[in-house]
Amino acid sequence: MRYFQKIKSGIDPQPFLQEIEQVQGAWDAATGRQAKIKVQREALSIPLRGLRKSAIGDRDRRDVHESRWTGSSRSYPLACAFLKDFAEERDALLSRAKLVCLPAGHRVYPHVDRGLYYLFRDRYHLVLRSKAGSFLRAGDELVRMGEGELWWFDNKQEHEAVNDGSEDRIHMIFDLLPRALEAEIGGSRAAQDA
Repeated sequence: MRYFQKIKSGIDPQPFLQEIEQVQGAWDAATGRQAKIKVQREALSIPLRGLRKSAIGDRDRRDVHESRWTGSSRSYPLACAFLKDFAEERDALLSRAKLVCLPAGHRVYPHVDRGLYYLFRDRYHLVLRSKAGSFLRAGDELVRMGEGELWWFDNKQEHEAVNDGSEDRIHMIFDLLPRALEAEIGGSRAAQDA
């Protein structure tokens, strides 16, 4: 496979799911993704790390490298610790991250993640809940990711996701910037609030 690689399996999703369940209305707080990103309109999200809005200036949002922890991230210390530890393990800088729920029968429509931000980063999915397995397509390749699996995939290819199961599918989705590329995008700008 060119567009997918299973990185780890056997990760216990329960502690992360318990964190989400402890926050009342967790999926209702941030609705910008559904409202502003047409291909994501059926997905719910909890942003853990987001674009640093003060860094936009005259750049397009998808060209902004700087990211920051969100206010909601404080409610998810285990998820944040996992992200930090995995970034360190990969010798990479943690960028944007979110928890995403795709309800049963819903989808993320075909799209390509374009812009300088995505060009330099690697995208990862940690499957927290998906009894039927999570269907994802990138380019001409299809996978069904299992609970407790961590996958890299090439989001620079056209990709889509479909929840063809009977319950909500929950993933932790995040981006890493390999340290070897840090200098290419301005060094300290990329590492702000890492």
